[in-house]
Amino acid sequence: MDKRYIRIFDTTLRDGEQSPGATMTKAEKLLIAESLARLGADVIEAGFPAASPGDLAAVQAIASTIGTSTTGSPSGIAPIICGLARAKKSDIDAAWKGVQTATRPRIHTFLATSDIHLEYKLRMTRAEVLTQVSEMVAYAASLCPDVEFSPEDAGRSEPAFLYQVLAAAIRAGATTLNIPDTVGYTTPDEFGALIAGIIANTEGLDDSIIVSVHCHNDLGLATANSLAGVMNGARQIEVAMNGIGERAGNTSLEEVVMALHTRAPFYGKTTGIDSRQIMRTSKLVSSCTGMMVQPNKAIVGANAFAHEAGIHQDGMLKHEETYEIMRPETVGVSESQLVLGKHSGRHAVQARLATLGYSISDEDLSKTFERFKSLADKKKNLTDADLEALVTDELRQSSQLWSLADLQVSSGTTDMPTATVRLTDPNGTIHLQAAVGSGPVDAIYKAIDQIMGQHGKLLEFTVQSVTGGIDALGEVTVRVESLQSSDSFLNPQSGADAKRTYIGHGTATDIVVAGAHAYIAAINKLIIAEKREDAANDQAVAHGGSKKQGA
Repeated sequence: MDKRYIRIFDTTLRDGEQSPGATMTKAEKLLIAESLARLGADVIEAGFPAASPGDLAAVQAIASTIGTSTTGSPSGIAPIICGLARAKKSDIDAAWKGVQTATRPRIHTFLATSDIHLEYKLRMTRAEVLTQVSEMVAYAASLCPDVEFSPEDAGRSEPAFLYQVLAAAIRAGATTLNIPDTVGYTTPDEFGALIAGIIANTEGLDDSIIVSVHCHNDLGLATANSLAGVMNGARQIEVAMNGIGERAGNTSLEEVVMALHTRAPFYGKTTGIDSRQIMRTSKLVSSCTGMMVQPNKAIVGANAFAHEAGIHQDGMLKHEETYEIMRPETVGVSESQLVLGKHSGRHAVQARLATLGYSISDEDLSKTFERFKSLADKKKNLTDADLEALVTDELRQSSQLWSLADLQVSSGTTDMPTATVRLTDPNGTIHLQAAVGSGPVDAIYKAIDQIMGQHGKLLEFTVQSVTGGIDALGEVTVRVESLQSSDSFLNPQSGADAKRTYIGHGTATDIVVAGAHAYIAAINKLIIAEKREDAANDQAVAHGGSKKQGA
């Protein structure tokens, strides 16, 4: 076997299922096993058949279906189907009953070797352990040609005794020696040295015997320890999808696979995993176990390929490799995400607007970006709908004569609704006015009318949510009717007493503020129309006509 090839032994269905609350049904196990086969896992540890009749039935179902099929397998061969067993005849019998119909069955048996386990759990001497390992591995080998042996808690076992136990397992017929850091105690240097020592000092260990590693994540070192094992001669890594498993979990499949893939020149190793299936399998495991993947989880977390910081977004837009060491497509993610938030920069906002089909001037972009930053301080997640609402609202306001500078409203069940409004006129001068109304919006509009002069009558006021959630943007649309009749010279299709209406829009997280923007926008349009009409009338008079009273 090529020493550069690293077997991926997946224990999601066995050790992964031992996560509190992660129990799966037989149907769910079959779905995951099928996905693992498509992913290219070399070995699927389907369960612990002696644990319960249900677990035995699930292992049997996987062995007879997934274990006999090459459909979807990247290698074109069926995966090895493995069943776990304590070093007891009844367990080994159950394991064999579970996996025997597979094209490539394996029995995985184990017995603890650390002094703390021998004294407090097994209550056995070292000599008794050596005898039981020899007898039970030999019994498993009499049933199945592929036997894996694990000295439980190898990470805390005395190396000299460990060498003796492993040598006994080899003599009894073990084909794979798995070295578990059962409680996640070791560091990468220690674990790497342990593997190197086993390879150098175990009698009978040759290239036909695979040395495997099985690390737990109690100190957050499972992936690092597994890779250290590979660097020191291990040729199989035992993993679980999403890193689930006992306590803090097992070595994460996606992490070790992508580490070996991304740093191939450094490690010089390969696997048979089709990495494009990683995200799909991750989501399936999360769904079946009910264990959500943390957003910042390496490779499969929601934020693994998401960028919010402006500096990072700018770099990503110029060249992906500035802030990504792997492309999202390699793990089955469609594309990177530039997440819009308070840390985003102008370049990212402009790029997202371009994606949405907006090409705006630098001036309008600056105004939109300023409002974007203000909104981002109030909302955690800004959507495309939020951004579209901001830019369209800004484009609507870009030709305004008057603009809202500040607004303060007081209202309630006992207080009289009062609004204080500050507006900026076309010359940049600030105007302040307070008013009382029947409600907060009425008070605001009365104050605006007193500043700008009453030009129109409010006909319609509507509010709608741009996005969902309590922090959603609200969009207000108002329809205002001119107080004066329109000029029939300019509107020959209308009657002499016809009055024009003007639409205004406003967008903000506060609908009262949005309502003020909308009303000001409508009145601005009305004023502009009046000025144009006056200019047209003056021009008509200059050409010999008569000036008419109009809007």
